[in-house]
Amino acid sequence: MFQRVKQLLNDQSRRIHRYEKIVTTINSLEREMEQTSDQALRELTASLRERLQTGERIDAITPMAFALVREASKRTLGLRHYDVQLMGGLALLEGQIAEMATGEGKTLVASLASFTQALHGKGVHVITVNEYLAQRDAEQIGQIHRFLGLQVGINSAEATFEEKRIAYAADITYGVGTEFGFDYLRDHLIMEPTERLQRPLHFALIDEVDSILIDEAKTPLIMAERDSVHEGLQQLVRHVVQTFEDERDYTFDEEIKAVALTDQGIETIEEAFAIDHLFAAEHSVLFHYVIQALRAHVVLKRDVDYIVKDQKIALVDLFTGRLMEGRSLSDGLHQALEAKEGVPVTEENRTTAQITIQHYFRLYHQVAGMTGTAATSREEFQKTYGMDVVTIPSNRPKIRIDAEDVIFATRDEKLEAIALATKSAHVTGRPVLIGTSSIEQSLRVAKTLDTHELTYEILNAKTVDQEVRIIASAGQAGRITIATNMAGRGTDILLDETAQQQGGLFVIGTERHESIRIDNQLRGRAGRQGDPGLTQFYLSLEDELPRRFARDRLARVQQKVRDASGLLASRDVRDLLQFAQSTCESVNRSVRDELVQLEEVISEQRQAIYHLRNRIVDATSLEDIVQPFAGRVLPSIIDQTLSDDLVPEEWPLALVTTELEQLLHQPVTLERLETIDEMKRQLEPLIADTEALLVAHVAAEKETVKRFILLALDEQWTRHLTAMNSLKEGIHLRSYGQEQPVRIFEREGMDYFEYAIASFEKQVLSGICRAEQTHDSEGELHHAHVE
Repeated sequence: MFQRVKQLLNDQSRRIHRYEKIVTTINSLEREMEQTSDQALRELTASLRERLQTGERIDAITPMAFALVREASKRTLGLRHYDVQLMGGLALLEGQIAEMATGEGKTLVASLASFTQALHGKGVHVITVNEYLAQRDAEQIGQIHRFLGLQVGINSAEATFEEKRIAYAADITYGVGTEFGFDYLRDHLIMEPTERLQRPLHFALIDEVDSILIDEAKTPLIMAERDSVHEGLQQLVRHVVQTFEDERDYTFDEEIKAVALTDQGIETIEEAFAIDHLFAAEHSVLFHYVIQALRAHVVLKRDVDYIVKDQKIALVDLFTGRLMEGRSLSDGLHQALEAKEGVPVTEENRTTAQITIQHYFRLYHQVAGMTGTAATSREEFQKTYGMDVVTIPSNRPKIRIDAEDVIFATRDEKLEAIALATKSAHVTGRPVLIGTSSIEQSLRVAKTLDTHELTYEILNAKTVDQEVRIIASAGQAGRITIATNMAGRGTDILLDETAQQQGGLFVIGTERHESIRIDNQLRGRAGRQGDPGLTQFYLSLEDELPRRFARDRLARVQQKVRDASGLLASRDVRDLLQFAQSTCESVNRSVRDELVQLEEVISEQRQAIYHLRNRIVDATSLEDIVQPFAGRVLPSIIDQTLSDDLVPEEWPLALVTTELEQLLHQPVTLERLETIDEMKRQLEPLIADTEALLVAHVAAEKETVKRFILLALDEQWTRHLTAMNSLKEGIHLRSYGQEQPVRIFEREGMDYFEYAIASFEKQVLSGICRAEQTHDSEGELHHAHVE
């Protein structure tokens, strides 16, 4: 372990030393830049672009490019990049993560790498955590880029297709990561090349990279269409599940927030619905609704995972505390939540396309990121994304004081101590920021402050529209702010004079978060750019982490301190809370690792489908794509129907003939031969005739056939995603022995995929044959679906 730490420090030291040498070169160009006219700066930009696009290496033009950006920033914004900001820009340019303390000007740092990478002419996407910051950065930092002759675009959720097209055509495009991901999915539902928005994904620069690539990693981006709702079944399941008791009918793993039926619970369902075997294929819909109802009632908590707003369920991002606007849970879980809360039940969604944030950003040629808190997740970034974390020195020394945690036996004691500490700071004029992990916890803190007649503002998912105002003023003398994890990331907390004199912002943490990285984010709200500040966590043995992740240890510690009151200072107590947090981090990391592996299976299948779909969309001729279908589909009917285990006289030849006739929409005659290979060879003339028919029809009805093929592919992919999500949903229930769930998912997922491809080819073949027989191509193809 010591050797690894030593190696890391050496690597960091060498990298920083190399950056310092490049910064020296950049600084040597500053006087020359200052004496260059505006027009000449733009001409230099064009020259660098030409050099890069004609094959020169990017490191050869980097000093000049950075010097250009620094000078343009001075002329447009009046801001000069510090040397440490240049170093941060160099880390980004190399596709690494620049870890820079809060207030070090990461937004200005991004201007360096985004400009230099944009000179490739392949497009740069700058990813922010919300649309306000995308708009702000595009307007502010965009002044630098536009001054130097580059085009800047904003990709917003409300933008029209034409506005998005212009934004994506720009040299640098700002926006929220989820919107770029959704546009990627939309690009693979188009019918014509002109409907495609994105170019090949070249370079992404991600602000708050840990929030987006780690905290949001488990959240899939889902495109969905309305599906038929089994409303009666859903309501019946809900009534049964409401009678369930923990441990008797189900088990709930608080560590990974997973729920599973017990034998008693399975029996209860089987008796209620008068069935013999809940896990039988014909009861898959029922099993699905049971699990979703359990998740809604047991796993998801109001004012933690979601809120009820205007008679609708609004999801809350657990790591930022923000509402996930326009997002809903898929596969009936959202409807189960609506039923639980007694709000109108919306139509169920059926997934038509999906991708995780992790896998979307792994599609880029290169990704870079910046944040104040990434070092503790360095191994995960290296393993999952191939990105290293480079810790950039701060411009001014940090003088913030991070005080030792104070710990109490009960939550009520903790809340009272928080109120007293807040009141003590408040009377001096010192501003206080109280960080909480949920809306529920914010309200508890607020209620306690009320008993002391303290005035405060709350920032959470219910007040997000006021986020910038609340956080921007949180550093003013006498202010008390309660905030969920979001704590206004991206907005600086500026201290007024009185706040400076009173020791700066006092940040109070009310509970350890699921990752020490998120604790550090909260601490980082104080002490920006050499400001004074104080941070301290107030904890209790009744907090969520020790209860979820250290239950046995917790019981022993509580036994030891059962008569204690006030502060708990024993080593056992501190070790318990540290153990709970490290265990939580380990569990979450394992969940993310497994998710990456499970999603990798779907990702490979998605890439195959999207490659085929793009070929179809862009094809000037479809004959080469469609012609081979006959040679694969017709023999497969022989393989699926006839068996070597039977003698030829026992083969169901009539079944083969009937299926071929239904598929080809014409009479078929087959002789009973001696082997399956001979039966297949007997099909060769029929295959040749069918291939000729396909080629002729495709040539004559190209546009109609193209649309039909794309719709058929989308239909089979949608069915396949539903099947894969159901397989993933139950994969842990079926893992036994030494076989890993991922291996089972990979093997059975491939079977599912091969079936989906075969069904697609069969659907296309049947539809074209039917259309050719009826001479009513458009109408027949529109309705040609093979179940």
